[in-house]
Amino acid sequence: MFIYSDSNKRYHTLDYFYKHKFNSKVFKVSLNAGFTCPNIDGSKGYGGCIYCSKLKSGDYAGDKDKDLVTQFIEVRNNILKKWPNSKYIGYFQAGTNTYADVNVLKEKYEQILKMDDVVGLSIATRADAIDDKCLDYLEELSKKTYLTIELGLQSIHEKTSKLINRCHSLDCFYKMVNKLRAKNINVVVHIINGLPYESKEDMLETVKYLNQLDIQGIKIHMLHILKDTALNNLYQKKHFPVLSREEYVDIVCDQLELLRPEIVIHRITGDPKVTDLIEPKWLIKKFGVLNEIDKELVRRDSYQGKNEISTY
Repeated sequence: MFIYSDSNKRYHTLDYFYKHKFNSKVFKVSLNAGFTCPNIDGSKGYGGCIYCSKLKSGDYAGDKDKDLVTQFIEVRNNILKKWPNSKYIGYFQAGTNTYADVNVLKEKYEQILKMDDVVGLSIATRADAIDDKCLDYLEELSKKTYLTIELGLQSIHEKTSKLINRCHSLDCFYKMVNKLRAKNINVVVHIINGLPYESKEDMLETVKYLNQLDIQGIKIHMLHILKDTALNNLYQKKHFPVLSREEYVDIVCDQLELLRPEIVIHRITGDPKVTDLIEPKWLIKKFGVLNEIDKELVRRDSYQGKNEISTY
């Protein structure tokens, strides 16, 4: 059995991590605090990353027209029906959630921390959107609660960064990871498989690079092309190749084999809204993808870290 598993999973799942850290079922409650992004307002770029939806990648976050407490309570009340003794992580998901004055951040974050049974915060942001004042505040916050900063990297490759309009460098990302870890703040990195024109080796190189860094978790997404995005406009013009389910499963299993076992896998596939999805249609059956990853690891007699080559 894989060392970080008490089920049939051969990788370090977030559910396992939360259960053993908090001795409880823990749910992330997705929130929309109404933040914009330096890649949207012109500070760094315009239009956002090409895959970004009209909800700023917060398609499952709360309604920004409702206050944060109301958003949180609505989700919690549904969870309580099935899991009455659960605990919660407030997940600031939509937009760039450190892109504001520190006093604004304090007001938004700390009202969620006051809610019953909240054991931590997870804050999605960009490597170029955490200034020194924010960094000091995050350090203070991390001493009071379980704090995770989620950084969107997507790919280490410059050609891809330009194509997707990320508008910050790999060096910027690297420096921010080190700054966060110097303050003992947990870091989770988002990557995307299937970005236009990337090869399998490109995707594996991204994971090899991350495996050398002091990161605590990773989110592996499958690229999904959504309506009303710049990515869909590109796809309609170029019809670049989209990974099949079999290709995606193969790549993910190779990536898992490269990752240190202690790195927590926060996500392992995409989760698009069906009404907005253009391609790939196979992503609609999320649990089918998860099952195929499990079966492929069994077929290989493999597990997370089996082929790890790390100097970390």
